[in-house]
Amino acid sequence: MRGTGATWRTVLGWLAVSVAFVLVITSLAAYLKFRTVWDSISRIDVTGLGSRPPQLTSALNILLIGSDSRAGPNRQFGAGITGQRSDTVIVLHITPGGRSAVVLSIPRDSVVPVLSCPPEPGAPGQAAQPGQVEQINASFARGGPGCLWKTIEQTTHLRLDHFIELDFTGFEHVIDDVGGVSICLPFAVSDPLSKLYLSPGRHHVWGAEALAFWRARYIGEGSDLQRIQRDQYLMASVLQGVERTDLLASPSRLLSVVTDVARSTTTDSGLNLATLTGIVSSMRQLRPANVQFIELPTADYGPNPNWVTWLPSDASIFAAIAHDSAVPSADASPTVAPAPPVGPGGVALANSTSDVVVRILNGSGIVGIAQQAAQVAADQGFRILGVGTAASSAHQNSVVEYAVAASRPAAMRLQDLVGGAVQRDPRLPPGAIDVIIGADFALRHPPSAASPRGQASSADQAAAARLARSGGQLSAYGGISGSANVCSDSSAFAGPRGGS
Repeated sequence: MRGTGATWRTVLGWLAVSVAFVLVITSLAAYLKFRTVWDSISRIDVTGLGSRPPQLTSALNILLIGSDSRAGPNRQFGAGITGQRSDTVIVLHITPGGRSAVVLSIPRDSVVPVLSCPPEPGAPGQAAQPGQVEQINASFARGGPGCLWKTIEQTTHLRLDHFIELDFTGFEHVIDDVGGVSICLPFAVSDPLSKLYLSPGRHHVWGAEALAFWRARYIGEGSDLQRIQRDQYLMASVLQGVERTDLLASPSRLLSVVTDVARSTTTDSGLNLATLTGIVSSMRQLRPANVQFIELPTADYGPNPNWVTWLPSDASIFAAIAHDSAVPSADASPTVAPAPPVGPGGVALANSTSDVVVRILNGSGIVGIAQQAAQVAADQGFRILGVGTAASSAHQNSVVEYAVAASRPAAMRLQDLVGGAVQRDPRLPPGAIDVIIGADFALRHPPSAASPRGQASSADQAAAARLARSGGQLSAYGGISGSANVCSDSSAFAGPRGGS
């Protein structure tokens, strides 16, 4: 019997050794696979950032770049299109501990200064051009991710820690690996440019259709700003799917995601495995409701109607992120307002000045006059969406433009403040009013010091500062939380283009 027991002990001993050997080999194979996947991610040494903003907190700020490069597998999206542009520019702010986050979308058509940037793989670099501007996606095209990084830091005074760049193919893989994503359309969309063809209502889509939705620009208003609004809902839907499937708690599924997107991803060389693992680990506690999506407020850039410029009040958003402070919420629970009064013909009338949002555009060529007009309107209770430059600087008289009949009473009240004419422009979003300030405004509201063309008075500068401090412009940046209902996105489709 002892011989039999010895034999069993020998067998069990060899079995234990064999199992241990198999486990070691399996673990080693998994590790080697992961290392192979990790090593296939492209990395760039980011240099030439110059004088950088200070690191004020232990929060992380990560630059997320959606590249429209057609290199490699992305040839299917247009092999004849050369170069690369930053189709999407996002600053992801993750608070210490990963319990909340802010996703700040920067429009790709934003005007920024032309800075000096060294060459990077796939980008020739660019020389500084003092006093000249370019689109922010041109910074990426000419100088690569490092140039975009530098441009954002220099213009926002917000310190960035890392960047992650993803191309079209990588985006499709991410959507497929998280199990698809839900989107919602208020009408049928047939867009041959993005190749999005869907009926009205809620849809669960996979990579290719999600990418078409993400890229669609020529529906609704046909603007990139509205595209950002739609993309916010898509990102919120992704977050909800990640939470629902508990993706971040599954190492095998995470490895699958990394495997699929590795060859479509580029990062800075400082984003090592330990840092990325720490980010993923901390974000396991992140709930969609604690993620705030913000679209940076902008105004039209007068010299080029296809570009937009940032507002003075944007500095408050940048400062809040830099200090890891609360950014004003755009997803607060709405209050129930009383029904507006009804005018002749059953047309609802605006109930108060706060029922509309107003954009003030300088059409006079007198520097500072638009900020002064905005302060006058804000003092009367109007919500100021932005201050910018009109397409023409030759307006002698002011013009107040409104979109729908319900906004006409508010437009008339604005006319009392600025003078000029009132006219309807159905191209404006419902509830929006544009006020083009003419030279006659200076006669109605003379500043304390003369403001010759091209020179802003101290009174105008003070008015602009008061407006920025008031936070009025921060209340209309189009943001949502990660728990938003994807079918509450109808305003992101409003406009004359409809679904075509």
